[in-house]
Amino acid sequence: MKRIRFKKRLAAFGAATAALAAVLGTAGPAQAAEYKVSDNCDVPWITCSYGDLWLFYNSKELAVQGGYIKSAYATFYSNVSDFYGTSQYQGSSLTTYRYAFGNGGNGNGAYVKNNAASVQNCSSVDNYRVYFNSGYGGTSQYFAKNGPYEDCNLTNLVSALKNNNASSHFA
Repeated sequence: MKRIRFKKRLAAFGAATAALAAVLGTAGPAQAAEYKVSDNCDVPWITCSYGDLWLFYNSKELAVQGGYIKSAYATFYSNVSDFYGTSQYQGSSLTTYRYAFGNGGNGNGAYVKNNAASVQNCSSVDNYRVYFNSGYGGTSQYFAKNGPYEDCNLTNLVSALKNNNASSHFA
């Protein structure tokens, strides 16, 4: 009699283990989504009006020719601690927005981090700094705000920052 009870318990345990393994085996991993944006104002959790700091893929001699923008660019408003992008969990899903050059032209689709060659500050109220490292560290270059009647000045990044830039901050 004892053998039969043990076999029934063993069979029930085996069935329960198999059912648990089937459930765990089909459970999917946490979901992740990744998007490319050329303006950090397009990231839902960032509050801003529009980008004042423009980063161009090409140096100023190639970025604008004959009054027309020929280079891809990305625009930023607010502090950006990493030009790689920004991520946030929404429930069990990780959503990442990667900053990429857009708007056509040379460099369209390339990621911004370590790829900008020139900068234009179009703000009349904010000064900016562009930094070598993520998190606002290392060599930096200052870009002054424009006066109320000034055009945006397109400036090449210094050699230490050209194609080696990772963050920007209100100065």
